[in-house]
Amino acid sequence: MNAGRQLGPMDADAARLIARESPGAWCWKQGMPDWQPIYQVAQVRAMKKDGVTPFPDPTPDMIQPKPSGLPAQAASTPAAPAPPAKRPSFTPDPNASGGYGLAQTTDGVDFKLYGAETQFVELELDPGESAVAEAGAMMYKTCDVQMETIFGDGSNQSSGLLGSLFGAGKRMLTGESLFTTVFSQQGSGKGRVAFAAPYPGTILPLNLRDFGGKLICQKDSFLAGAKGVSIGIQFQKKILTGLFGGEGFILQKLEGDGWVFVHMGGTVRKIELAAGESLDVDTGCLAAMTQTVDYDIRMVGGGIKSM
Repeated sequence: MNAGRQLGPMDADAARLIARESPGAWCWKQGMPDWQPIYQVAQVRAMKKDGVTPFPDPTPDMIQPKPSGLPAQAASTPAAPAPPAKRPSFTPDPNASGGYGLAQTTDGVDFKLYGAETQFVELELDPGESAVAEAGAMMYKTCDVQMETIFGDGSNQSSGLLGSLFGAGKRMLTGESLFTTVFSQQGSGKGRVAFAAPYPGTILPLNLRDFGGKLICQKDSFLAGAKGVSIGIQFQKKILTGLFGGEGFILQKLEGDGWVFVHMGGTVRKIELAAGESLDVDTGCLAAMTQTVDYDIRMVGGGIKSM
């Protein structure tokens, strides 16, 4: 019963829609001795997005008058047909992955970006799922997300100590810490962990599957990613010009098939080069590039180093 009109009979989905739009309505079904406030009936009570937390109880002024009789004893006026169940409108969030905030298990980590000039990213981990991040990048986490500091990036743990030493050595060449931190969801539900950018700029969420499993980035740009992503180094092909170029000598190489989150100072612009097209970029302004881009370092007018 809603606003003095009898609606139904209807299925549970339609009843939940009524409960969300009119929490002060009343409902009845076979087996109930009398009309019940719809917000007190567990089967149809409106829940929040997590599917577990109910919406707050309606205030007294929202409660509608209780119907005087059961449906079988109601007046002979025909009941209004039940409204068709509507799907809630959904607007994709450009700052979040498609599975973020949903109850069901998804493929790979889900995430949402927050902030503008100084950003942070929140990852959502399914039970047993893990993410790896730079040491000291964590901002907060839920209690059932466990932390573990490891040697290297954790991508070659099956290869034993030698693989860990090799991974740590690659990180040392880029000037980063020998250690990374792995965050694993140990609880039965979903866990969350957030990582903050070290300085103002832009966090780029990049799925390595979309780039052939490999990206070349500015060194020190890796912030976090799915566990299993390999964080390596990319040497300039011409060592002498690389040494002369300074910043372009060693770049960061990310390999794998999951999400990575890289941080760049300032605003980032995506530029797609056609086959054979060239672009001069200051060595300190390159954010990332795909493995199909051939690059070199040279001097341009005025002594500016360019890639």
